[in-house]
Amino acid sequence: MMGKLRWIALGYTVALLAAASLNYVPGLTDSQGRAFGIFALDIYDDLLHIASAAWAGIAAFLSKHAARNFLLYFGVLYLSDGLLGLLTGSGYLDLGILTYGIQDLPFSFKILANLPHIALGGFAVASSFAFAHEAQ
Repeated sequence: MMGKLRWIALGYTVALLAAASLNYVPGLTDSQGRAFGIFALDIYDDLLHIASAAWAGIAAFLSKHAARNFLLYFGVLYLSDGLLGLLTGSGYLDLGILTYGIQDLPFSFKILANLPHIALGGFAVASSFAFAHEAQ
């Protein structure tokens, strides 16, 4: 039986594959290559999303324990990346903090650009704790 942890990890597989496909769906990027006019995704971002989707899918397939570990570790990585982006304008998962450093961007833009990682990461961490009893 697939418990909630495995179903949530499976949902992350779908969501992350969808994120990886954003650049390839006509009409979702503007003339500057920004998805929804907010953030630019490059091949590195796509590969990161695909690797994360594979991690989520494998974890969902393996066990409740693997799914919980995925949700916890993925969640911490993505949530902290989004919070760093919110504070500095650059995240670390795409090496932006090393490439671009601290960026002076409008706070509203930083919120919109980092909200996906904050939301995905925060929900993953919360789920890993809320349903931890399933993995035992």
